[in-house]
Amino acid sequence: MGLMRTPTLLISALCLAAASLVLHAQERKDEMDGMIAAIAAHAQDAGPAVPGGGIDPAVLQAMRTVPRQEFVPDDVRAQAYEDQPLPIGFGQTISQPFIVALMTDLLDVAPDEKVLEIGTGSGYQAAVLSPLAKEVYSVEIIPELGERATNVLKRFGFANVRTKVADGYYGWPEAAPFDGIVVTAAASQIPPPLVEQLKPGGRMVIPVGGAYFAQQLMLIEKGADGKVTTRQLLPVQFVPFTRAGTK
Repeated sequence: MGLMRTPTLLISALCLAAASLVLHAQERKDEMDGMIAAIAAHAQDAGPAVPGGGIDPAVLQAMRTVPRQEFVPDDVRAQAYEDQPLPIGFGQTISQPFIVALMTDLLDVAPDEKVLEIGTGSGYQAAVLSPLAKEVYSVEIIPELGERATNVLKRFGFANVRTKVADGYYGWPEAAPFDGIVVTAAASQIPPPLVEQLKPGGRMVIPVGGAYFAQQLMLIEKGADGKVTTRQLLPVQFVPFTRAGTK
């Protein structure tokens, strides 16, 4: 009997987490609809960053399933569905919904693929990636944010997301290679370890630039032969990429 009980309890817990996720997402459905409409409007003006002027419907559906208000501090929950970045503490932000949608869309994730996120932050980007990918690995350098995001992700049943606290510059070599890598802070240059951990045929989306200088969202693609190409997509503004010893 004891051997049968554990999987039963696990299934029950996952079902409860899924039900809680749906309930929380429905709590502010009108605001969610407004957020999705704002994303669609921005996409039409994003030029070559969004070929055809539209975000993949699968990405928008993933965003509809994630209750954004649960990933922000209490003092900004009322603004959770506004199309703007919001502070989450420790000098960090949760990205503007359009940027989350765009970066996820650019990764072009397939259901059997493995994705690495650098900069867990609130956990929201990892949550959006969760239903689109087989596995999501996410690295956060600030322990308090990493712990908080991990707890929220577990509470809502994002079971295929793995997190750790470390210097994201070095990626997650034990889990490499990755089909896609998304970086949610502006690096002064593209970290070589991340390029190395990108699988042939894979994509990396990363903002590059300084804290007080122009930043560009860039798409890095590694061909089947290992050749790497880079493309600038649009100007952006992200918090700086934090390294160990510089927090």
